[in-house]
Amino acid sequence: MQTDRADAMPKGRRALTYLFALVVTLLPMSVVAQVFTGIKEIAVPVGPDATEPAIFANDGAVMMSWTEPQGPGFAVKTATLRDNTWSAPSTVVAADSLMVNWSDFPTIAAFGNGTLAVGWMRESAVLLPYAYDLNISLSGDAGQSWGNPIIPHDDRSERQHGFLTLLPVGQDELVAIWLDSRAYDDSNPDDDSFENAMQLRSATLTANSGLSADIPLDLRTCSCCQTSAAVAGDGTILVAYRDRTEAEIRDISVVRRQDGVWSDPRTVNDDGWEISGCPINGPAIDADGDSAVVAWFTGADNRPAVKLAFSDDSGASFGPPTQVDTGGAAGRVDVLMLPDGDALVSWVAWLGVGEALMVCRATPTEGCVGRQVIALNRAGGSVNFPRMVQGRDAIYLAWTQPLDLPRPGTTIRLVALTGLLP
Repeated sequence: MQTDRADAMPKGRRALTYLFALVVTLLPMSVVAQVFTGIKEIAVPVGPDATEPAIFANDGAVMMSWTEPQGPGFAVKTATLRDNTWSAPSTVVAADSLMVNWSDFPTIAAFGNGTLAVGWMRESAVLLPYAYDLNISLSGDAGQSWGNPIIPHDDRSERQHGFLTLLPVGQDELVAIWLDSRAYDDSNPDDDSFENAMQLRSATLTANSGLSADIPLDLRTCSCCQTSAAVAGDGTILVAYRDRTEAEIRDISVVRRQDGVWSDPRTVNDDGWEISGCPINGPAIDADGDSAVVAWFTGADNRPAVKLAFSDDSGASFGPPTQVDTGGAAGRVDVLMLPDGDALVSWVAWLGVGEALMVCRATPTEGCVGRQVIALNRAGGSVNFPRMVQGRDAIYLAWTQPLDLPRPGTTIRLVALTGLLP
């Protein structure tokens, strides 16, 4: 997050949105359910003021990472939910030098062979607020112990390295994708990078801690929007991120790795969102077979919207987008490709009675065919960036929950969504 950042959280309220929220508030959830018939709250083994969950589903289990205060600093912890039972929480790292941020937070994934990977950020300079390195630790024993941190970027500049995505692509291969500011203040005329621009970079990590050299995927991107990645059925890797042109157009692009070669960036849709500061609102992508889907937030033409676009050629191209929200969109999306070719998208909306966590089931031909409020937050803080995964018997959704009583703070909520309606 650099000096071009600007918190863009639109809070527009429309009469229709308010009425919808009021109905949701007054009626039982079962009456207004349009996507799921079941919403089950799952207790989570977190401590006081836990925040920013990331979740990953693998082999019938759901793994979660989060951050919570510990001693003079913070700890990154994990636990695994299997057969309705949590493992004991495991501490990946605890230090007073961790970079703790509401939008750039630790993430978790698992190799095909079961090795766990957790990435987090550590400050690299005391007096520079956005100077931090990425760290990735591996565990081959289900989180009981963690290896020494691996830094995926080969530079050691005191700059920002963050918004990490970890994507397993095989039994012992994982692709790391992140935003990198190694050339942010670079004004060297002989340098082919862009001045004051973040880069999208990637490296490959193996389960035995082998690390490739990192490579650039795009030399000019938005500075503080989350990255997202997925694997298509033919092995093509898809990476979605918020791009940035010299004219400050910050629309969503996708790059693809096919047969080991990365493509040039391709814009998903020409929204034409011109904004001089980063909106802190990244896209989400998922794939299943030849089908892929991207969800994103845009504020183009001063009309906040959450959009969705499908691909039927492993992300080589995307069809026209559809808008899935009905107003008040704040974005902060996630998306899942469903086995039947539909998609499930989640987002945050500002309704007349609070901050709502929404989901929508969408088809490639009809767009959103059902919407549902999963949770309504009336506390003083925000649910921030909810995360969603598809488990064996349910879809799991986790988020930071602000608390007002009995004392201000945060916790983490996790729900299992069942009974997906057609």
